Amino acid sequence: MQRSKMVRRFRTLLIANRGEIACRVIRTARAMGLRTVAVYSEADRGAMHVALADEAVLLGPARARDSYLNIERVIEAARQTGAEAIHPGYGSLSENAEFAQACAAAGIVFVGPTADMMLAMGSKSGSKALMEKAGVPLVPGYHGEAQDDATLSGAAEKIGFPVLVKASAGGGGRGMRVVQAAAELAAAIVSAKREAKAAFGDDRLLIEKYVDNPRHIEVQVIGDSHGNLVSLFERECTLQRRHQKVIEEAPSPTLDARQREAVCAAARKAAGAVNYVGAGTIEFVSDGKEVFFIEMNTRLQVEHPVTELITGIDLVEWQLRVAFGERLPLTQDQITMNGHAIEARLYAENPARNFMPSVGTIGTWRAPAEADGLRIDAGYRAGDTVSPYYDAMLAKVIAWAATRQGAIDRLNRGLEETDVRGIVTNIPFLSALVTHPAVRANRIDTGFIERELKTLTAAQAAAGDLEFGAAVAAILADEAKAAGGEEHSPWQAFGWMPVGRRQRVFVFRSGPGSEHKVTLHYGNGPATLSTGSSEIALAWSVSSDGVLDVTLDGVKSRAAAVVEGHELYLRTRNGRFDLHWVDPFGGETEEQTGEDKIVAPLPGTVVALLAQEGATLEKGAPILTLEVMKMEQTLRAPFAGILKVIKCKVGDIVQEGVELAEVEPIAA
Repeated sequence: MQRSKMVRRFRTLLIANRGEIACRVIRTARAMGLRTVAVYSEADRGAMHVALADEAVLLGPARARDSYLNIERVIEAARQTGAEAIHPGYGSLSENAEFAQACAAAGIVFVGPTADMMLAMGSKSGSKALMEKAGVPLVPGYHGEAQDDATLSGAAEKIGFPVLVKASAGGGGRGMRVVQAAAELAAAIVSAKREAKAAFGDDRLLIEKYVDNPRHIEVQVIGDSHGNLVSLFERECTLQRRHQKVIEEAPSPTLDARQREAVCAAARKAAGAVNYVGAGTIEFVSDGKEVFFIEMNTRLQVEHPVTELITGIDLVEWQLRVAFGERLPLTQDQITMNGHAIEARLYAENPARNFMPSVGTIGTWRAPAEADGLRIDAGYRAGDTVSPYYDAMLAKVIAWAATRQGAIDRLNRGLEETDVRGIVTNIPFLSALVTHPAVRANRIDTGFIERELKTLTAAQAAAGDLEFGAAVAAILADEAKAAGGEEHSPWQAFGWMPVGRRQRVFVFRSGPGSEHKVTLHYGNGPATLSTGSSEIALAWSVSSDGVLDVTLDGVKSRAAAVVEGHELYLRTRNGRFDLHWVDPFGGETEEQTGEDKIVAPLPGTVVALLAQEGATLEKGAPILTLEVMKMEQTLRAPFAGILKVIKCKVGDIVQEGVELAEVEPIAA
């Protein structure tokens, strides 16, 4: 394998990506004095990465294949703006050898490995053959070129169930299925191929033995064009859902010093097998005793910040210096590790609805300051639109501390102080996950989240006096602000008056059939709030950071609040709460929704019909599959019944709320 040649230092960098990673690369590139160019689709005209860059070029329509995955348009954008180099970020074209080759042919520096290195290591099946030759331990499996059903089925039978069916060309959990028995294999192959083709343009699969109670360990490596290759310790990414990483940390709390050196040496050996140049990650799976090579990702990883925080190394800066043709700034023995870092991926998704992606416009984006070991890498802000066309990740919250427990505490504090409104996010789920006793004690494996899902997505506790007091204070503060009054004037606070007392009734709804009436008494003297059988003193003020200080019977608490018409969002010490303020003059009634209608939860494409009209269905039986945000979502029967009608066909592009099918209950 030939190493890349030395290249001159470039001055203009195009970032061929979007969202968080594009913003991340732009910040470091600008700090290094480079001019930055963003690219965007029609759906991303007002996106954060477009605003951050010095220049931005429209690639095409919203669909990724017509914009961010369009190699010709990206190369043309570089030519238009005089960009001498392209950073691919992660995902998108980052592991596309054809793109790397197209950059080279156009005389543009590709910030990453050569096409040959990518082909050798980017293919899961090809890299495994190479690792086997190099003596790197492998999970038993089939990595061949033949992709017919008979070959794949025969390989699975030979390996022995359970097996893991995986897309050869990509990652991120897409095109990956755990198959427990032979009867499940055919459907898993069809689904995995379809998802892999949609995500990566390549439906080739490999099959491996599924390791029971596995842990996911990976090692960061980076090499230069002068023959230097180093590892930057390991990360543990065991906390996953549907094979997609959720929480990542460094170093691994599972490995001791001897194991750490062994796995890092194996990673250097793996990368050295192709004389690797650029940043990459060698991924391993461990059964608690042995460590097996899974794959190499020939790009920067989503979770690279945890490595940066324990080493003090900016990996994007090192990538760019390698692309300049420079030597690595440090040798292996100069790279040291300090403390512990942990990262959580913040997604626009609804854990209470099987993590269905959430789309819409972000009305509120409130995050804590990046200080005291807390870092937030975001790709969105207030006013931005989360569309159904791309990955649902909004940001990463990363924390560093001297110890693992300290880092977990700091991460949880960062999550608890983050408020995103207008869409649904997984923040409460992440907070429940990182504070789970088993996670703190490192008693986990890659199946932990699925086993503990009910606990991790438990319903929020009911709102109490603090929440109702905060809701009343938030409404009054919002009204005072709208009236242009002085919020801290006694004439604005609760309608203060020199003599007499008045009252105002508020009715809040926290769910179907759940209404709560509270009465505010105000005027001459302190305000009080009646919440049922008790009456408590209430006072409030707005702090400099916009958070409410609510005092109930002399106890002051902080509460974050967002008022959106009659919808209220509250965050108190007791958790997060969504309340509806019932309009006393609006004649509101609770909306009734018929469960017999199967509707599109989000805009998407119908990719499979899994039942026929007239079929008798058990509760939970699959009816059809939608592709939403590059992931397949199966819609299921809400109860046992007859599939009365299907109102869509494969290939239909449907909007949110469109009725797709109807199930008729079986008469008792």
